[in-house]
Amino acid sequence: MAVNHPLTVTQGQPLLAYLFDVLGQRRRAVKNLLKFGAVRVNGVTVRQFDHLLSPGDQVTVGNLRAAAASRSLERARIRPVHEDDTLIVVDKPSGLLTVATDHENADTLYVRLNEYLRSRKAPRPTRALVVHRLDQETSGLVLFAKSDPVKRLMQDTWRTVEKIYWAVVQGQPNADQGTITSYLIEDSQSLKVFASDRPIAGSRLAIAHYHVLKTRGDHSLVEVRLETGRKHQIRVQLASIGCPVAGDRRYGTNSDACPRLALHAGKLLLAHPLTCQRLDFTSPLPKTLQKLVS
Repeated sequence: MAVNHPLTVTQGQPLLAYLFDVLGQRRRAVKNLLKFGAVRVNGVTVRQFDHLLSPGDQVTVGNLRAAAASRSLERARIRPVHEDDTLIVVDKPSGLLTVATDHENADTLYVRLNEYLRSRKAPRPTRALVVHRLDQETSGLVLFAKSDPVKRLMQDTWRTVEKIYWAVVQGQPNADQGTITSYLIEDSQSLKVFASDRPIAGSRLAIAHYHVLKTRGDHSLVEVRLETGRKHQIRVQLASIGCPVAGDRRYGTNSDACPRLALHAGKLLLAHPLTCQRLDFTSPLPKTLQKLVS
């Protein structure tokens, strides 16, 4: 039913009637195309049956299965940000694991995304491979590769990817901007991460640069650029300067102002692994976190 090329409208009429004429399909089938967002007019998805077409408009009809699968991804609270033949970037909600753990292996971002890709039933099957991960409570941008060579390349060059986070913290850092350098070590019993000013056995160097964007009352919005990527790094390092992330019960917050961890992976800037084109992906700060500082 999909039409691989745009159709040019020759006379004004409602969209539903136009689709009946050009597709020759049953009424229910055509309505489903509109319902699931498979129809675009001049590049914009249109679902209204009575949308009035004008001569010269370009109508594109996509694959119904792909459109329905995309809608199921939205229902799973995963926002597609970018997809090409090499990479997939999505916006992860807070509360969802990136990949399986010993305690949860059924419902993860990895599982939901790959179920979505399989449901599209594309001529060439696609799978998403994990390049990096976010903490379960952290929301924001996650990048996946579509092949093992690209996954290895992205992981080998991950330090060259610019990763920007936004955190709403309790209080305000002493300086509006600065660099936090410490050595992080994970306790094998509690699995909690601790920061030290000096290297100790088993610790790893962690460096983060921060800039205070806004302060309102007891909270500040802080932008963090990671130079290293360690487990719970931002949470531990901000807590170490007396400004724990709001909603972070694990690392010292004593406020109930935020129902979730107020940490969001907001930007990824990288070179495309095949074309070297500069890519810049952004996910806006969730409204729940905006309210704390606005």
